[in-house]
Amino acid sequence: MSQKYIDVTAKTIEDALAEALKTLEMDRDSVSVEILEKPRSGFLGIGASPAKIRVSYEYSTADKVTGFLAELFEKMHVQAKIDVASEEEGKLNVVLSGNEMGLIIGRRGENLDALQYITNLAVNKNEEERTRVTIDTENYREKREESLERLAKRVADKVVKYGRNVSLEPMPPSERRIIHSCLQNYKGVTTFSTGTEPQRRVIVAPAGAQQKKDGNQSGRREKEQKK
Repeated sequence: MSQKYIDVTAKTIEDALAEALKTLEMDRDSVSVEILEKPRSGFLGIGASPAKIRVSYEYSTADKVTGFLAELFEKMHVQAKIDVASEEEGKLNVVLSGNEMGLIIGRRGENLDALQYITNLAVNKNEEERTRVTIDTENYREKREESLERLAKRVADKVVKYGRNVSLEPMPPSERRIIHSCLQNYKGVTTFSTGTEPQRRVIVAPAGAQQKKDGNQSGRREKEQKK
């Protein structure tokens, strides 16, 4: 939890507090109030000045994520419900729902991955402790993982049968990890990655196959960089 505040000016302290609570969409028990300047009526209206207060409140990582996504979706003209599914130490899971989730997911999850990436950047900016934020909608990530595992096993069977390398389509690091993990103990095959981002791809090869080593190709299962 971090401390945030807003300064509000109004004719009276009561008016300033009411305006602050409306802006924050919080109740009086959730904030603390510091009077910065008391209102002055002046003489015959001359020298009058309004009240100024500082309203402080606790702001969690979950609040930060929700606020960032809500503002982003507003600018995108996308209506989406934002739910914090669970919050563990150093990890925050977010589930989105709405009628335009196909746009959020994008082609093979590209938009969803990009949204997750920029959300992590925004949430962890100027924070001492890093929080890992995962974003999902319509159970897409689990479905995609199952699809990739089926693909990996089909390709592995083909590699064992024909004894030739098979190159998969370019994938982001998170998806390459799924392929490597799925085939880690698969008899008769090995996996490695080749190329540079965003065209880096997994190669499924017969176990013990001679692998070409250069600046863009690894002769071992790489540890894909986590997003």
